[in-house]
Amino acid sequence: MNKREVTILAERVGREFLPFVRKPSRYIGGEINQIKKDLAQCGLTVALCFPDVYEVAMSYTGLTIIYDIINKIEDVAAERVFAPWIDAEKVLREKKIPLFSLESRAALKSFDIVGFSLTNELCYTNVLNMLDLGGINIRSVARDENEPLVIAGGGMANCCEPVAELIDLFVLGEGEKAVVELIQLVKRGKKTGLTKKEILFRAAKEFDWVYVPALYEFEYDGAKIKTFEPTVPELRRRFKNAVVEDFENAAAPLRPIVAFAEAVHERVSVEIMRGCPGRCRFCQASFCRRPIRCRSVKKIIDIAKACYKATGFDTVSLLSLSTADYPKLEELVGGLQAYFRDKYVGLSLPSLRVEQSAIAGLAESLSSVRKSGLTIAVEAASERLRQIINKPLKDEDLFAAAEAAYRAGWQRLKLYFMAGLPGETEQDIKQIVHLSFQLAKLRKKVDGKTAKINITISWLVSKPHTPFGWLGQKPKAYFEQAKKLILDEKRKLHAKTCQFKFHKIERSVLESAIGRGDRRLCNVIEAAWQSGARFDLWDECFDNKLWQKAFEKFGIDIEAAAQRQFGREEILPWEHLGGPDKEYLLGHLEKAQQLIG
Repeated sequence: MNKREVTILAERVGREFLPFVRKPSRYIGGEINQIKKDLAQCGLTVALCFPDVYEVAMSYTGLTIIYDIINKIEDVAAERVFAPWIDAEKVLREKKIPLFSLESRAALKSFDIVGFSLTNELCYTNVLNMLDLGGINIRSVARDENEPLVIAGGGMANCCEPVAELIDLFVLGEGEKAVVELIQLVKRGKKTGLTKKEILFRAAKEFDWVYVPALYEFEYDGAKIKTFEPTVPELRRRFKNAVVEDFENAAAPLRPIVAFAEAVHERVSVEIMRGCPGRCRFCQASFCRRPIRCRSVKKIIDIAKACYKATGFDTVSLLSLSTADYPKLEELVGGLQAYFRDKYVGLSLPSLRVEQSAIAGLAESLSSVRKSGLTIAVEAASERLRQIINKPLKDEDLFAAAEAAYRAGWQRLKLYFMAGLPGETEQDIKQIVHLSFQLAKLRKKVDGKTAKINITISWLVSKPHTPFGWLGQKPKAYFEQAKKLILDEKRKLHAKTCQFKFHKIERSVLESAIGRGDRRLCNVIEAAWQSGARFDLWDECFDNKLWQKAFEKFGIDIEAAAQRQFGREEILPWEHLGGPDKEYLLGHLEKAQQLIG
């Protein structure tokens, strides 16, 4: 790898860029607790890129952790680079200012490593846009020694073939330990004068959680994959997820950055548990993030205290895939309550499971803490359908938990449901409204009032590395009819206190089409980006017609791709990428199909 010359754009950014954008606070850096090193004096520099706007990026805990870890390595610097909003992109392109980092305002191309966090399939056009704005070739095969090493991690690394030709190296699994080992390898390679190709080969050979797409080839037979082979026989054909075994002492930033622009989540976020004891058959994270590991109550409280003192945030959020399954949750809540009671700091408990009335006692312990809302991921409205998706929640437990929450002072609940599940009936869809309204009226037992319930309906996207990954998505017309059924049923019941919010159907179809796609989708994603696709997760930016044309350009029907079913013996585009054993997942699928009958 060549030694890089650092280009600092501070003067140009201040004079030609910031005065012309609507929200300069997104781009100025300099926040409380940011870490800034002299890039020119560091042996290795890393641009940590998040392919969304500042407010979203600053709410992503994974980025905060990696930022803290890398900056603790001697002679290595990490700086943040986020996707510029539409107005800012226009200014950058018109004035030919390269995309830059927040800390030093260094050009993206100045960094040795450009690393992306991939959290959703619909962020891919922003990845392309950021590379292009940084003056970096978007295809890995076109990059030379003078361009950074482009790597990516996050949940989408486990199903990364649709962007495999854009990224030099993927880190599979958990990043805390893996990123340190990878950086040390790159640092050694740079010192000894290895080329990028030589460094990539060494990483691919040394780490079973590293995937270098350029070292592997696919052969196709129509829509199916015929073979998947390494270009060098000695390389592995299957990869594993990196796992942090000592989660108790895993990195946890104690001085998180306080955003200038209001972030989506302005709170102290503490990860209390990793992994999930449930195996919901639609959930990629529950199958890919294993095993279950917990932090001690003392460690969590110590982290929360330190972060609060460093930021002044007024909410502590306890993060995990299933917070209610933390074995000492009541003790933890009691300890946090004792410290934060007189500081007017609230607790946030996202997406709770309520098996065996787990939150009944919890709600009581939270009675004197400021309420930040109670969210329950119910997913399916009937017990029969919950059995099919392997979420054995009983209605009686759900009602007991909601009543306990009302008695503890909560006045509103937020519920998550999915439509389009295998074995779903029209009555199951209508039952979403009935169940929600029953939960709203349940509050009358407590104070005579009907509760406000916010219900979010998402459309099932069959995910890689899950039992439902073999199944096609329901047709678009099915989701449109489901939405109509729900709204009609709400009117019939006069359920005015139940407010329904629906995910955009076309976006869910696109997510399904891309998420289970193979490497040939790189062409489609590039074509959509070239046509103007940006910020596809944002309603005001998402343009489904651009995507339809991009798919059509390469002879692919987007809805057919979303609805595609895979054969059990078929080579799946993601099966080499660090997920559970195929036979194990198929066993789950068979159990679900037996329950459907």
